[in-house]
Amino acid sequence: MGERQVKSKERVAQHGEVFTAQREVNAMLDMVQDETERIESRFLEPACGEGAFLKEILRRKLIAVRQQHGRRHADFEFYSILAVSTLYGVDILADNVEICRENLYQIWNEAYTADVEKANARLKKERRPAAERNNDLCRENVRFILSKNILCGDALTMKHADGSPIIFAEWSLPRQIQRKDYAFDKLLDGHNEQLSMGTTWTYDAEIDALVPAPLHEHAPCDYTRLTETDGEV
Repeated sequence: MGERQVKSKERVAQHGEVFTAQREVNAMLDMVQDETERIESRFLEPACGEGAFLKEILRRKLIAVRQQHGRRHADFEFYSILAVSTLYGVDILADNVEICRENLYQIWNEAYTADVEKANARLKKERRPAAERNNDLCRENVRFILSKNILCGDALTMKHADGSPIIFAEWSLPRQIQRKDYAFDKLLDGHNEQLSMGTTWTYDAEIDALVPAPLHEHAPCDYTRLTETDGEV
């Protein structure tokens, strides 16, 4: 059976929904291969559907994590979570958003579970006790990141269905991850126009460019406690 590129004729007619075939996904990502394999590089898919591009990017990033940080489970854990945090998506259909989140979670969880098992097997062979890691807490935090990064809305209007602005969270290094929330429209508007409107801009050394000030800057926290940032005022 071939790849499914259309869910229904009605969805095509109403929303122009046609999924990109895997061959085209790979060909396009191969054009920016170095970035897809750089763990900290960020990607936004503005009409993400079920995550065709984001899924393949995550697979490539996780291979890089395994190659660069696979010797210690704690390192693999952190950098695999970081890889998830760099992926963003918007789709106008809520069912696509839920499927996209779940697809990304399952790809991450499969790689993460395999690394947990590998680490425990190594410790057993060395007759050392298994490391006491709260794996379920890490899984909870990955789902939390995806709930903030894969959003239901219109990338053209940069708003949710209720008219509220799309807000994306940025997750910053190092071991203590810091969350910063940005309005999607402010990120895309020309900065000269924004400066004339009185928006505060700051310099981002990582991308060598001005970026708008975040709507909210959360206190840095351990990467296993990201869910607690939603309780901050």
